[in-house]
Amino acid sequence: MLTLRKASDRGAANHGWLKSFHTFSFANYRNPREQGFSDLLVINDDRVAAGKGFGQHPHRDMEIFSYVLEGALEHKDTLGTGSVIRPGDVQLMSAGSGVAHSEYNHSSTRPVHFLQIWIVPDVSGAKPRYQQEHFSPQKKRGRLQLIISPDGANGSLKVRQDARVYAGLIDGKESATLELAANRYAYVHVARGSVELNGMSLQEGDGVRVREEQVLTLSNGVDAEVLVFDLRPQELPEMP
Repeated sequence: MLTLRKASDRGAANHGWLKSFHTFSFANYRNPREQGFSDLLVINDDRVAAGKGFGQHPHRDMEIFSYVLEGALEHKDTLGTGSVIRPGDVQLMSAGSGVAHSEYNHSSTRPVHFLQIWIVPDVSGAKPRYQQEHFSPQKKRGRLQLIISPDGANGSLKVRQDARVYAGLIDGKESATLELAANRYAYVHVARGSVELNGMSLQEGDGVRVREEQVLTLSNGVDAEVLVFDLRPQELPEMP
C-alpha cells in the first residue's frame, strides 16, 4: 500500500533568511496526522540564505543527518567537529547524552539547499558521535546506494536504530529496485526532480508511506534524486 504525502500539503515556514518545508510536525507546524512514520521523525527541506544559519543549539537522544543538494553547509559542534558539507556528502550526528551544534551557509554569496532528517534512536544516553562520508554521483546513478545502516555496511554511516537509508539518482530510462524484507515499512522522499514509484507519479518534495509492499521500483525519472528509508513496521500514535 502506497500513501502519498504531496509536497504542497507540507508545513511551511519563511523566516526571510530561512525557507523551510516540513514533511512531519516540527516547530510551529503541528499536524496530528503527521507525527512521523515508524522511527522517522523529521524531514525538513531547508534553504538558507548566503551567510546565514542556525546558531549553536542543543540536541539529545536523536540521530540527525544532513543531506546537501546545492551549495555548502558549515557545521561546528561541542564534540570539536568542524566540517563543510557539500553535495554528495552525508553527515550523521548521533546526539546521544547531549551535544550542541551550529549550522551556517558556508557561502557569502550563494544559498544552500539541504535536507535535515531525524531518526529516533533505539538507545538513550549513548555517547555522542559524528560521522561524515561522501557518496559520488556514480555510486547513486541508476541505483539505490546504501548511505546509512545499523552496521555500517558497504561504507555507510552507522545509525543507532534498525533503519536503512538509500539514495538514488534516476533519469530517463534508468530504474532502481529495492526489495524489502517481509513486514517492513518504507518511506520514499523525492528530494528533487520527478519519478515514478511502482507506477505512481511523484514530484519534488512528495513523500510516500509504504506498507505491505516488498518490491519498490523507481523509474521514468526526470533529474530525480530520491531517498528511501527502510523502517521497522510500527505506527506512531496521532497527537490530540
